[in-house]
Amino acid sequence: MFTERFIRYLQFEKRYSAHTISAYQKDLDQFASFLHLLQIEIQEASHTHVRSWMVEMMDKGADSRSINRKSSTLRSFYKFLLREQAVSSNPMLRIQSLKKAKRLPVVVEEKKLGVWLDQAATRNLDDPAGERHFADVRDLLVVEILFGTGIRSAELITLKESDVDIYNGQIKVLGKRNKERLIPVNNTLLNLMKEYIEIKKTKHFNNNPGTLIVTNTGNITYPKLIYRIVKSCLTNISTNDKKSPHVLRHTFATSLLNNGADLNAIKELLGHASLAATQVYTHNSVERLKSIYKQAHPKA
Repeated sequence: MFTERFIRYLQFEKRYSAHTISAYQKDLDQFASFLHLLQIEIQEASHTHVRSWMVEMMDKGADSRSINRKSSTLRSFYKFLLREQAVSSNPMLRIQSLKKAKRLPVVVEEKKLGVWLDQAATRNLDDPAGERHFADVRDLLVVEILFGTGIRSAELITLKESDVDIYNGQIKVLGKRNKERLIPVNNTLLNLMKEYIEIKKTKHFNNNPGTLIVTNTGNITYPKLIYRIVKSCLTNISTNDKKSPHVLRHTFATSLLNNGADLNAIKELLGHASLAATQVYTHNSVERLKSIYKQAHPKA
């Protein structure tokens, strides 16, 4: 009952995205399952129970970042219960966040990615008609959008055709906390969008509410499909273990920074709430400078 009220609060008052709400729900369900084994209701939990859960997660190999995120969910939850007078004290007040190891964003080489995109763009796969398959154009567009705009996978999935402004060369993106932002789009990406939309029209899909990226049958796309598309691309150009859509977002931001873009401008393009989240990319830039220095300086 309490978790359901909290989820409704996030959905209708805080207006969080469906993805964020799903993550909160999953965290609370996991904590409730842990407490169930102890025969304790979630509103009766103390800081000792929270710590025990954190220890159990550590024993199972969860990293500090994941545990801190789940702790953040509990902080919001018990703060809500305290406000609703469902509990008399907040057990999270005695819980400290775990120290996080600094982790640099994983990126791919711009040149290699650029070569792959150029080759994919000139590939005709519908011989002898000389037209490209719908799925091939869509897959290329997915990679081009993620690398060319830096938007999140969840933002791409909800992007509508009406959000694409061909005339002004920009797209309107609905990000976290339902915050809208406008992102400029390069001519190559604009032309690819035009081509994709025209091919999509010939398919006569009538089962879609207007989202830009759809499945082969015209349904709204889903995270696993976007992941598979990106992984297929990155497998050809990168030896990194991580090959998720977020790698392209990191590559977008790092490329802008390396080419002299202002950090505040990158923050706005990425839709970050604070500059602190964007500053992580400066570490990649520093590491790049160190590498150049070692290669170029005679005494390095």
